[in-house]
Amino acid sequence: MGDQNLTYTFTVDQTPEEAFAAINNVRGWWSGEIEGRTDRLGEEFTYRYKDVHYSKHKITELIPGKKVVWLVLDSYLSFVKDQTEWNGTEITFEVSKKGDQTEIRFTHLGLVPDFECFNACSNAWGSYINGSLRSLITTGKGKPNPKEK
Repeated sequence: MGDQNLTYTFTVDQTPEEAFAAINNVRGWWSGEIEGRTDRLGEEFTYRYKDVHYSKHKITELIPGKKVVWLVLDSYLSFVKDQTEWNGTEITFEVSKKGDQTEIRFTHLGLVPDFECFNACSNAWGSYINGSLRSLITTGKGKPNPKEK
């Protein structure tokens, strides 16, 4: 049986260091309110989008220019029965050279098709990773949802 974790991969012309810096500038590409540092090993940060999604992350691995891993310590998703589905999952970003390009591989380990939130979460991640994060890396400007007034 193949890997069922949610994964998106794309390549850009920027360096691994530029891609890595953009990934760790979480406020630049992910919508919602983010509290805490998102760029240092061992740090914890929270993400909140309205009353729909809350998650607390711990940066458990950070290899400059190569990889960052967030462990989801706590979460709440208002739109599913098991509102803590993300708890204990890991969000990983792997950065590597592919010829003269840089490959970014996003994986949400533990977010599998059996999860009730899989369809909605995979659509949202797809938009943030393939749209907003890619834009932040390639143009210097992400495309998170507009801030609520």
